[in-house]
Amino acid sequence: MTAVSPPLALLAEITHRCPLQCPYCSNPVELARLADELDTATWKRVIDEAADLGVLQIHFSGGEPMVRRDLAVLVAHARACGLYSNLITSGVLLDDARLDALLTAGIDHVQISIQDTDPASADTISAYAGGLPKKRAAAQRVHRAGVALTINAVVHRQNLDRLGEMIDFACAVGAERLEVAHVQYYGWALKNRDYLMPTIDQLDAATALVDTVRRQLQGRLVIDYVIPDYYARRPKACMGGWAQHFINVSPTGAVLPCHAAETIPGLAFANIRERALADIWANDPAFAAFRGTAWMPAPCQDCARREIDWGGCRCQALALTGDAAAIDPACDRSPRHLEVFDLAARAAAGSNLVSAYRRP
Repeated sequence: MTAVSPPLALLAEITHRCPLQCPYCSNPVELARLADELDTATWKRVIDEAADLGVLQIHFSGGEPMVRRDLAVLVAHARACGLYSNLITSGVLLDDARLDALLTAGIDHVQISIQDTDPASADTISAYAGGLPKKRAAAQRVHRAGVALTINAVVHRQNLDRLGEMIDFACAVGAERLEVAHVQYYGWALKNRDYLMPTIDQLDAATALVDTVRRQLQGRLVIDYVIPDYYARRPKACMGGWAQHFINVSPTGAVLPCHAAETIPGLAFANIRERALADIWANDPAFAAFRGTAWMPAPCQDCARREIDWGGCRCQALALTGDAAAIDPACDRSPRHLEVFDLAARAAAGSNLVSAYRRP
């Protein structure tokens, strides 16, 4: 019996492959190859072990999880294990046949991302031609099937001025929830920060719009909205806190507290091919490294929010300060806070060209 509470959810990144090449992708810059992906039998074992550990939800993610031919098999296995399953998808491969297979398997929820409501801009952002009509059709299929639907609108400087149209899109396709997902700067997004960072004026206008629309659409559409960390005054509880609520398994079997954790030097992450999920969750030093509050620097130790935001994001602290154990610069108690705000303003005045599309 372990004193560590079980995770609520498993983020199953079953592949890094994706037909889209979005420059804001948070996948690692070094993408996993097809030959290195876990096979069906191993993913089934992961699901079994997650259920035994006490996990309640599984989020099938990528890359694009629908490039895996065994996705419906894995969803059916999750259903047999009693897990609530969520598919996180671009939607461009979700035709009638694939949706029928997922419905038969027992999918509970589908989250479809959109890059923009302007077709030409959406194509530019994703480097994928004709994606928006496919996404609209996929979302409508999910709604007609009676499956819970979330639209994930990934927003940044290039599309934030069309946020109102994205809200209209979510309503038109029958979504119950809209995630207004400001880009978080890890992986490919960090490489493209000067292309993606919104201006403070854009952010203020978007925040005011969301406040207004939430009141107008109360009872019809739930809107989740978190501002970019670079403009924040308090850090978010990243993944609900390091190794608190989520456990992540990468396409190659690395078991992580969050999807960007492998960017942190000095931490060695166990692999599901070699160790059991429960053992890693409870006993692995990498999971213990930033779990709880004992690791926190002095200003965080004394903060009334230390068990609310759990010190913020360790990967962001690393990216912005070079030290994963530093105060998250999103917090105004950090000596780097104003520096990061200024960095955001400089980035927002930067290039309008993509530096690097997400390509294998």
